[in-house]
Amino acid sequence: MTSEKRGTTHEDQGFVLHTTPWRETSLVVEVLTPHNGRISLVAKGVRRPRAALRGVLQPFQPLHLVWYGQEGLRILKSAEWQGGQPLLQGRALFCGFYLNELLFRMVVPEDNQELLFESYGRALFRLALEPTQEPILRTFEYELLQSLGVAPVLDRESLTNLPVVAEVLYGLDRDGAVVRLGPGQENAVQCHGKTLLDMAKGNYGDPRSAQECKRVMRWLLQVHLGGQELHTRRILQEIPTL
Repeated sequence: MTSEKRGTTHEDQGFVLHTTPWRETSLVVEVLTPHNGRISLVAKGVRRPRAALRGVLQPFQPLHLVWYGQEGLRILKSAEWQGGQPLLQGRALFCGFYLNELLFRMVVPEDNQELLFESYGRALFRLALEPTQEPILRTFEYELLQSLGVAPVLDRESLTNLPVVAEVLYGLDRDGAVVRLGPGQENAVQCHGKTLLDMAKGNYGDPRSAQECKRVMRWLLQVHLGGQELHTRRILQEIPTL
């Protein structure tokens, strides 16, 4: 960090999550960084046709960011592509926007997010190269909940601490507690023990587990989103991977 008359200059890696027009020629850019968490930067004049940063502030590309100001209004000074991230196309592109909306809505501003930043970078890289998106989405969703400190323990019953049994039916409550269901019992979201064990291992190859896992993750995310609807789900609901 160096000192300028405009204030202290900061730098970090970052990914663009969301942009909003600001005044006539500028943008407010929401970025995820490893050491400064999610922050808002004002990119002045970037909407002018010949602005140097006009084509740089794109989502899904790793950037090196420099800004000044610490609280409130942070002004973007420079942004440079770091390279190495293949472009997202087709369904993978839609999935990338889904991840961005999750981060934009769920990550508290200015919390250190080194592990989540790495997880997001891995997810983008895999989305660009792998043909099947669902395992990538489920992995990232659970790692996001872990980073926020709200991920349930999946391989043990919450009340008894007994190991989860593969063919037993379990329910999850709003706090993510895993509870064994008896005959005739129902829960807002329920799944077989094998699904929970597969989720804990990051294994989404079993068709039943994959289907139940999607339902469980939607429930958990909805709880922590406070009931807010994800626009990417609503707009792109016909895309099976979401």
